[in-house]
Amino acid sequence: MIIAKNRLAFALFAFVLTAWAIPSKAQITTGTLINEMVNLKNLAEYPEPYYNTVQFSSYDRRSTTPDSPDWFQNADGFGKEPIPGFEKVLREPNDKGIGEYLICDINKPGAIVRLWTAAINGTIRMYLDGDTEPVYNGNANDFFTKVYYAMSPETAPNLSGTFSQNTAGYYPIPFAKSCKIIWEGELNALHFYHVNVRLYEEGTKIKTFKVSDIQKYSKEINRAHSILSNPDNLQAEIGEINAFAANVASGIEQEILIIKGSKGIKYLEMEVHSNDPETALRQTVLRISFDGASDPQVQSPVGDFFGTAQGINPFQSLPLSVEKNGKLICRYYMPFKDSVSIKIENLGGNNIALSGKIVTEEYKWINDQSMYFRARWKVDHDLLSSYDQPSDIPYLLTQGKGVCVGAAAHMMNPSNVPSTYGNWWGEGDEKIFVDDNPFPVFFGTGSEDYYNYAWSSPAIFHHAYCGQPRNDGPGTKGFVTNYRWHIIDNIPFKNHFAFYMELLSHEPVPGYTYGRIIYHYGFKGMHDDNKRISKGDVRALQLPEKWFPVGKKGSAYSVFYQAEDIVSNEQEFKLKPGNLWAGGQLLEWIPEKNGDQITLKLPILQDGNYVIHVTAQLNDQSGSCIARIGDSEFNDRGSEINLNTNDGILSRTFSSSKQSFEQGIQKLTLEAKEAGKPLGIDFIWIQRR
Repeated sequence: MIIAKNRLAFALFAFVLTAWAIPSKAQITTGTLINEMVNLKNLAEYPEPYYNTVQFSSYDRRSTTPDSPDWFQNADGFGKEPIPGFEKVLREPNDKGIGEYLICDINKPGAIVRLWTAAINGTIRMYLDGDTEPVYNGNANDFFTKVYYAMSPETAPNLSGTFSQNTAGYYPIPFAKSCKIIWEGELNALHFYHVNVRLYEEGTKIKTFKVSDIQKYSKEINRAHSILSNPDNLQAEIGEINAFAANVASGIEQEILIIKGSKGIKYLEMEVHSNDPETALRQTVLRISFDGASDPQVQSPVGDFFGTAQGINPFQSLPLSVEKNGKLICRYYMPFKDSVSIKIENLGGNNIALSGKIVTEEYKWINDQSMYFRARWKVDHDLLSSYDQPSDIPYLLTQGKGVCVGAAAHMMNPSNVPSTYGNWWGEGDEKIFVDDNPFPVFFGTGSEDYYNYAWSSPAIFHHAYCGQPRNDGPGTKGFVTNYRWHIIDNIPFKNHFAFYMELLSHEPVPGYTYGRIIYHYGFKGMHDDNKRISKGDVRALQLPEKWFPVGKKGSAYSVFYQAEDIVSNEQEFKLKPGNLWAGGQLLEWIPEKNGDQITLKLPILQDGNYVIHVTAQLNDQSGSCIARIGDSEFNDRGSEINLNTNDGILSRTFSSSKQSFEQGIQKLTLEAKEAGKPLGIDFIWIQRR
């Protein structure tokens, strides 16, 4: 039997539970955990009974210490790993390649609070409290993405988009004594996984999950589903309203609101008014000081704090939302004992105006339990992102006692590779150290995996706990924002917390900007690696001018043509400037009537098999067209290309089926389906296959 290096288990269980600790008398059930999924106020009070949140994952077991040569190894679920990514190999693979592997074997009270997979084959068996019969024995992928439904399709409601969020599943499963999860499958096939678990103090009263809980706690499930699907149902905006409005001159820091008394902020709403709102949202710094703190507990550019950078990128999540009209909303609960002061510093070159409101309620401060809300932003410019020269980017290093409740990243990726496989920035893993553990208690399998998606997807999405509200493209080039809120899977710590994310890209990318922020709570006396935000930190960011695509990785063996260089002159078009577009400009054609056509001449340099890629603009004004190559359909999924989206201004690539061409000129025809709606074509790439 092969035994995987069990360093993760050592790190996870290295903490010491004091023998005299007296857990709360309240019993933890499936229902109470589901209620926690939408209880933001609960995050502001240190958990009692205490628990550690840990992660079991398929991370590369060769990664042992930061000073070892294998710290950045990346064989974390693709199959054929040098060391199986499990706690143990329970049964060697049989003649069909199927073996049994231990994901976790926990012998203390706990609760599963998050599951994730990018892809996994085989079967999962989960045993609770030492029962010989598994409470789950079935499809592995279903376990990680929709476990309630998989266990009880007759009684479980459709929780897609709420309990299931993208590639993650938030389905609480408490256990009083133990939890063992075994995977049976083919080790040489894909098997990515995360299992996030709360480990409670011994003696904590927990009612172990039963399949019947899904029906028993239907009221709690339905309420959580309602709030997670529409966070406005929290009604956090109801309470004592404190309105504010201010004009802040360039270079000035100004207090815009002070509130006295023992209260809790339930809701913060703000709008920034400027002639250049995109720049203003980065160069307007928000500082919030609770109870007279000299070093404000919250320090961040306004846009980054509310989860939007660059500019306004609408999304809706449980603690933060951004509306299309520019309204910025925060629902994180912020208690204070005596006072709160909110200041704005304008580090930009233009005057700005702000307006908004704060909603408070009476709050009784509880010593040794109530905590201050904190949000710490930092940025690095002009980084080299590289696969050969990876680095651990520090999100937050802090000393003290508190709870981590969220993270967001706001990046500028100026890669010239136009394909996702090639311009992907996030091959690196999260590494979260808690207290005195010498190894991360969270060691992930990819940046997008931490943010609850997979396979370096450029898709725009947002859910209650996770999202990617901006990703310019093509692929993952341009400005990118990811967020993940730790609500049910929050991470308490007693004396130390350190969060790193590897920066590990497919191809070298100079000039990379990496902004990030950790949202957390802490007691008085907490200190961290924060420093005052400077003008250089919030410099105006622009994508490189007149970039041109290059053939690497997913775009290898390609020849690129600017659309304006190969278009026929039978239809009128204009060139639209912008740094998002190759060569600094985009061909924009506005058809006068349905059925109008525009033709692009494709030079085929030699006989062979090719795929034709069309990189185009998507926005909320664009129309759709029918694409044909010669007399053939564009691809075997159909020939319609829809360029309309409500997700901002995007660059996206549409690819033909593989086709055989002879040397010479082929014609790509685009036939308009909607008169008057523009079609923006950036460049064409002809890729030899």
